[in-house]
Amino acid sequence: MNNTLKVSDAELYYEVRGSGPLVVLVGAPMDADAFAPLADLLAADRTVLTTDPRGVKRSTLEAGGTSRPEQRADDLARLIRHVDAGPAVVLGSSGGAVSALALAQDHPELVRTVIAHEPPLDRLLPDADELLAKSEKLMADYLAGDVTGAWKQFFAVANIQLPDEVVEMMFGADRDPEQLATERFWFGHEMRESISWLPDFDRLRAADVVVGIGEESTGQLCDRTSTALAAGLGVEPTRFPGDHTGFVERPEAFAKALRDLLEAVRRSR
Repeated sequence: MNNTLKVSDAELYYEVRGSGPLVVLVGAPMDADAFAPLADLLAADRTVLTTDPRGVKRSTLEAGGTSRPEQRADDLARLIRHVDAGPAVVLGSSGGAVSALALAQDHPELVRTVIAHEPPLDRLLPDADELLAKSEKLMADYLAGDVTGAWKQFFAVANIQLPDEVVEMMFGADRDPEQLATERFWFGHEMRESISWLPDFDRLRAADVVVGIGEESTGQLCDRTSTALAAGLGVEPTRFPGDHTGFVERPEAFAKALRDLLEAVRRSR
């Protein structure tokens, strides 16, 4: 089922599959389509909710609207109440993991377990000021029109090794206007708000939070931030197949790992 939900300053696009206990899959800036293969697999025995975050693709945002983690968490809370199938297991990836953590802080009654997969929480690191300054520069360069230059800086900050010619091929040619709009929204309205967000460890320790890291992400920035988050929560990170976007490239393996994790959580209760 595809539908929309109106909130105060946005209209949220969402999809619901399957039946059973509720699982929410969310990204930022990744939209619902990125999670579709994983959602199809999980829908065999679960209700699966996916959504485009505010301002991205089919979720519209009023002029002057913003996309802070607390707002995205409130959006998720409204969607969970709207579909009336919670409380939910929430898997958030990248900026969506920041949204999911904010949801666990602000709306704990709606969440069974939050799986924060590679949240880019730069402020948890000792070199946070340097990282945030580099990100401010690349965001400004992107918005000024230096698209490939900004992406090269982005991958350097993320410690993801891509040759310049690959970055130029990926981001320098004619591209889908919808993808470009999502990308520009990320650099202009989502990235700063996500990477500078600081979790409240006391509130999160009261929730059931799992920190996920891709098996192939070792040494990358989100490996570092996720490891710091896990240390702050006093938990061991859980390794998932693939890298930062393992749920896209390897949905079957990711779904199995997620099912195994949820079963282990169920047995521990």
